[in-house]
Amino acid sequence: MAYDRGAEIIRTALKLMASPYPRPGELQLSYWSEFNLEKGIWTIPAERMKMRHPHRKPLVAPVVDLLRDLKEKTDGKTRVFPSLTGRDRPISENTMNQALRRMSFSRDEMTSHGFRASASSLIKESGHWNPDAIEAELAHIGGNQVRRAEYWDERVRMVEWRAGELELVELGA
Repeated sequence: MAYDRGAEIIRTALKLMASPYPRPGELQLSYWSEFNLEKGIWTIPAERMKMRHPHRKPLVAPVVDLLRDLKEKTDGKTRVFPSLTGRDRPISENTMNQALRRMSFSRDEMTSHGFRASASSLIKESGHWNPDAIEAELAHIGGNQVRRAEYWDERVRMVEWRAGELELVELGA
């Protein structure tokens, strides 16, 4: 189901909830300075992470393209998802959920955090990935930066696989 009643900012936010499946607050409060679009890496600072450790997320090419397009549309703003009502404020924490309600999804059917839960379940059920790599990608592994870094290459492949799965859904395959 498409979301076409709101700004491009909200549509992009919903797409990014599906891939790279961050926690809603991590995305909602993000700044452009956290993204290295050339290298395809998003570094989320410790203060926004549940475990209070910085977290790097690999970004696949379609996500980088979405972000580049959005950056042009938010010209001059420091926030990735600026509020439409305030220059340096983010979208509200309920904006994505409200968009899902307008798309006719009830609270019981889908929430912004539900994208992350779905991604986690599908990745685990695929049987393709080391459980520790999955936990590292979801930022469930605590403060051991070295351990998380050990799984970087597998996490990149995992995110690419997930993006391919989403493309199949989008194409109706």
